[in-house]
Amino acid sequence: MERLVPARAGNSTAVQFTLEGFPAVQHLGKVLFLLHLLAYLASVTGNSLIITITWADRHLHTPMYFFLSTFSFCECGFITSVIPKLLTIFMSGRQMISFAACFTQAFVFLFLGATIFFLMAVLSLDRYLAICKPLHYHIIMNPRVCFLLVTACFSLGFLLMVVPIIKLSQLSFCGSNVIPHFFCDFGPLTNLSCSETRSTQMLFFILAFFVLFTSLFVTIVAYSNIVVTIMRLPSAKERQKAFSTCSSHLAVLSLMYSSCIFIYMKPKQMSRLDSNREAALVNTVVAEPHLHPAQ
Repeated sequence: MERLVPARAGNSTAVQFTLEGFPAVQHLGKVLFLLHLLAYLASVTGNSLIITITWADRHLHTPMYFFLSTFSFCECGFITSVIPKLLTIFMSGRQMISFAACFTQAFVFLFLGATIFFLMAVLSLDRYLAICKPLHYHIIMNPRVCFLLVTACFSLGFLLMVVPIIKLSQLSFCGSNVIPHFFCDFGPLTNLSCSETRSTQMLFFILAFFVLFTSLFVTIVAYSNIVVTIMRLPSAKERQKAFSTCSSHLAVLSLMYSSCIFIYMKPKQMSRLDSNREAALVNTVVAEPHLHPAQ
């Protein structure tokens, strides 16, 4: 078993972790590498096209496409913080990652993940106003409000995730340096610390709960009103068209919320690490890249 010299973030001693990846399927590494590389390239290309087309076509300079292009930007950063390292693991097995790089990866992943959830809530609110309040939509969703909403999403994501990551980085790490995951996530890192982590874990649990259930509450309220409004439409064709515009968004929400609630909504992060690893793979490789709300 690999060992770490006890260290703190402020020490000059270089500390490295080892990302374990998926040792049970390492014999399929080349196949998995190819599949995940294609998925990654497809996602980055698709999101880049959404951003480029949105900003190039003046007809798409609307609140919805502004939010979607922002979502695409965050999604590119979110998966890029994880997938390249996963591809290296599939090709070469376990990978070393420095102390600084590990905590940077954890912060970027959680910061952009939280921002994406807030953006999903904003998209739900945008669709509620477009469908339920069409006459007031352009008055409410003016450029200033759109900019403030996106700024609020990034600000909340940053402020809510930077505190627990800083607290985690200040803990002492000793014993095994093997992270049973394919990236530096909060739960596996807390389990490697030889310090008292209960307060740090509870802080993260409370903040993660706030991110997930605040955005989920806004989304549920918005879509409840959307469904009521759609059911009142006189034409079956109009109802079908309205439901189809929301179906992809609902598919994203169901996968994202179910996987993240399964991973993070446990006060004790030590349990079910293998299941967490699989759920995180679903969230980063399936839910995020291939169920974009614009599709």
